[in-house]
Amino acid sequence: MDTTETQIEVEVLPGLAHIPAGEWDGCACPEAADGGRPRDPFTTHRFLSALEESGSVGPGTGWRPSHLVARLDGRPIATAPLYVKSHSQGEYIFDHSWAHAYENAGGDYYPKLQIAVPFTPATGRRFLTRPGYEAIGSSALTQAAVQLAANNGISSVHITFCTAREAGEGEAMGLMHRRSQQFHWENAGYADFDAFLAALSSRKRKMIRKERATARGFGGTIRSLTGDDIRPAHWDDFWAFYQDTGARKWGSPYLTRDFFDILHETMRNDVMLVLAERHGTNIAGALNFIGRDTLFGRYWGALEHHPCLHFEACYYRAMDFAIAQGLATVEAGAQGEHKIARGYLPVSTHSLHWVADPGFARAVREFLIAESRAVDEENEILTSYGPFRSSGRDHD
Repeated sequence: MDTTETQIEVEVLPGLAHIPAGEWDGCACPEAADGGRPRDPFTTHRFLSALEESGSVGPGTGWRPSHLVARLDGRPIATAPLYVKSHSQGEYIFDHSWAHAYENAGGDYYPKLQIAVPFTPATGRRFLTRPGYEAIGSSALTQAAVQLAANNGISSVHITFCTAREAGEGEAMGLMHRRSQQFHWENAGYADFDAFLAALSSRKRKMIRKERATARGFGGTIRSLTGDDIRPAHWDDFWAFYQDTGARKWGSPYLTRDFFDILHETMRNDVMLVLAERHGTNIAGALNFIGRDTLFGRYWGALEHHPCLHFEACYYRAMDFAIAQGLATVEAGAQGEHKIARGYLPVSTHSLHWVADPGFARAVREFLIAESRAVDEENEILTSYGPFRSSGRDHD
């Protein structure tokens, strides 16, 4: 493909092995060229490659890599992680009802194109551009994805968990903008966890202190590990936790066991692993990924139930780490209104959509307008139930 105005050529790659890591990351995380962390680790060559090399995506998974690379004079200026999907699993922006309606009307909703990070409901750039090429790079990738779908009779293109800026730019190009809801914790420059607690109403302060004390009284120890403190054997334990959660939530885990071994080899410095040990055995754990400004909570699992251990391992340990590292935000994954009482407030997340059939596209657009209003209203209401003190006064 090429764009006639700028002579940008867009190539479709069947996997990350077809592009050097330096070329991909020059678009995905140019901010890490100074040796620092990427804004988020999920669009890096090493993360997406781990998914492919481990068989977590690829043949038999319903996620066929078809990544886009835009080149100007032969040099990559923009990339996008794109997959041909044969189902809607592992996306966290739910379009199952769209698929049913489309197919009931006689159409084939699948395959569809998905620009996303598989199994990862974390906001980040989806049009990955070198500095200075943001506008033409994003435009070229968007046009290429739509053209790829149209040329191949594919029903739709979906760009999920993109940034608010990308959502605005995509909407200006005619894509449909969808807003969804998550719960994030914001670090207001807290010196320590007690400083965070001081910002809460006394009732919520007491609740959290009680929960942390209850969790720590489970009869063992809780450790937060990163880098070389994480040992290969820890992944054997975490795999058992992950399988338990996956069996209950999805029927079968999305990630393979090999993914965690590759993760250890290539990304253990990007990981914060919380492990709860009792009687010499790890019985629960939470996996987080470390970005430049954000800690991303991803997976939790346990072999034993202990009151409040989930809150401690997933939420409070993440907040402790963010405060200690000076990170601005903790994204604790999809859904969960129970997070509000623990300081995680509702925010809007964004996705973009293109549907080939004009009539179906009109129906989707009308639905999204009503859905966005509902998300705004719910965010406002839920924020009012947050645990923070109002106007400097405690609320008991």
